[in-house]
Amino acid sequence: MVLNISKVVEQIVKEKGLKKEDLIGAIEAAMLSAAKKVYGEGLILEAQYNPDIDEVEIFQFKVATEHVEDPNTQMLLQEARRRLDPDCQEGDELGEKLDSSRLGRIAAQSAKQVIIQKVKEAERDAIYDEFIGSKFEVMSGFVHRFERRDIIVNLGKAEGILREKEQIPGETFRRGDRIQVYILDVTKSLRTPQIELSRSHPRFLVKLFEMEVPEVAEGVVEVVIVAREPGIRAKVAVRSHDTGIDPVGTCVGVKGARVQNVIQELRGERLDIIPWSEDPVKFACNALSPARVNKVIVDNATRCMDVVVPDDQLSLAIGRKGQNVRLVAKLTGWRIDVRAEEAEKVVSSVDINPLFSIDCLDHALAERLYDAGHKSVEALAGAQAGNLVEIEGIDETLAKEIISKAASMVNEKENDT
Repeated sequence: MVLNISKVVEQIVKEKGLKKEDLIGAIEAAMLSAAKKVYGEGLILEAQYNPDIDEVEIFQFKVATEHVEDPNTQMLLQEARRRLDPDCQEGDELGEKLDSSRLGRIAAQSAKQVIIQKVKEAERDAIYDEFIGSKFEVMSGFVHRFERRDIIVNLGKAEGILREKEQIPGETFRRGDRIQVYILDVTKSLRTPQIELSRSHPRFLVKLFEMEVPEVAEGVVEVVIVAREPGIRAKVAVRSHDTGIDPVGTCVGVKGARVQNVIQELRGERLDIIPWSEDPVKFACNALSPARVNKVIVDNATRCMDVVVPDDQLSLAIGRKGQNVRLVAKLTGWRIDVRAEEAEKVVSSVDINPLFSIDCLDHALAERLYDAGHKSVEALAGAQAGNLVEIEGIDETLAKEIISKAASMVNEKENDT
């Protein structure tokens, strides 16, 4: 069978952009498959492309031996020396070229199918290799079609899918619209690589800043962390690795030009750019800006911050439907509870319960004792156990322990003075 291999290879390389060596390997595999159909599966066959004659040569290999047990894979040593290699020794494997003309039309058709399949596989692998290298990057494409609420995006050599959950809520596209997307994941499949896209991922926002702000792309200014509610609002924490460069001003740009370009791409999503700080309290205060913070109470054990703001700043700090404080919590990784200054005064007046300092009491019992008239540690030290057991949750043993603890605290206080 005669194939104009060099022309076939040149055409496919030109049209598909595949590697020549991959195609040659595919054709060799195809011819080997065809040869096995004609000569049989039990033989040791090998296909090798010979560029000098532009042909894939089929070789059958046999082992030279004094006693032949399988004529398909062995030949007499004497015959091997006469026909193939006069210097061969027993155990040597010798190859003999077969007549390719025996590969008739059926075998040629089989070879053609294998070539087509191998070309598809090579094309699929080439697309995968190209796009796996672009994973976590932003690419431009065109809206090709819609599958229910998902968008199929033409990325050039392949298509990607922008699922509804990865879209920015409220934005709409029409077929043919240019679109920027974040390559979320690339996986192999039987047909073509599955390319998952996103416009709602926080890293999409980071990549947009890299495209708009040279200092971010160069690493002089770093986008440390992003918290987003896509299409509505996002907070971006930045820091500078050069003390002479203001990270916030750099990202905003002259007259806000840089950040406006990002906002435009995000269809008007509001962006707050804030300075990063290693100090969690300072960072939280920065993140709550423009709301002013009067006081922060920190509980490191539970990673919780109680933030007190002026009365007129409460709605600004919390944001619409709690959006602002929710983004601050995402950004900092801390639970943030915000309350107004007046509310803090009320809470503080309630919280001044001196019985909280008695370590055998939880807050609930301390409140019950306080409400029952035991307003101080001193009063509790002089109480009778019989009076305390009338309070829910206190038995005689606990009552005696509470009185004893209170008495000890009073004595310690007197000794200190």
